[in-house]
Amino acid sequence: MSDHINRPYVTLVSEVTIDGKLTVTRGASSKLLMQFMSHEAEVLLHQIRADSDAIMVGANTIRIDNSFLTVRHVEGKNPIRVIPSSKADISPDANVLSPDAPTIIAVSGRADKEKCAILAEKGAHIEICGDEFVDLTVLMRLLFDKYSVQSLMIEGGSTLNGNMFQEDLIDELLLIHLPFIAGGEDTPSLVTGLHPRDVSDLLKLDLITQFMAGENLITKWRVVRS
Repeated sequence: MSDHINRPYVTLVSEVTIDGKLTVTRGASSKLLMQFMSHEAEVLLHQIRADSDAIMVGANTIRIDNSFLTVRHVEGKNPIRVIPSSKADISPDANVLSPDAPTIIAVSGRADKEKCAILAEKGAHIEICGDEFVDLTVLMRLLFDKYSVQSLMIEGGSTLNGNMFQEDLIDELLLIHLPFIAGGEDTPSLVTGLHPRDVSDLLKLDLITQFMAGENLITKWRVVRS
């Protein structure tokens, strides 16, 4: 349940290497690393999906991973799938448009109307949430007010994660730590796009808990707000 007015409670869930990378190299699917998650960690991930009203990933993640974003390994309802895509650049054949769960594609006013119509024909709910780009604050309010989303899980890439942090829209993080170091200078990290100039600009988090899920260390953090 959200403690915030007009937006869901947002939890970012991600697998990360020891050096905070999301995959092996830029453009590579995160599934390359996810195959090393223990069964217990996979169950945890899918339990969070089942407990969430909605799940959100970026359009680039859909292009690379082509995930269904549904619940497996546990009993539970599939969450609403939410994809921000300013230009509606989602393939009509993407798995996220399967009938397993409702799918919301948030677009901007400059999105191609024909693309939007094709996606709507595939069953997607098209929502305009900004003029030039998707306004994430507007999207969060719409999810809360129109679709009754109280809890939102993010399995985003570094850009979406960074944009959500920049707009102060993330409440908790749950990280699944994988025993690798990627080290690539161009390899996506958990968050990008933030530009701290001083220690005072850094985002502060409090550790809520840590535990093992099979062979994977799990850490859960709360975002500290002044």
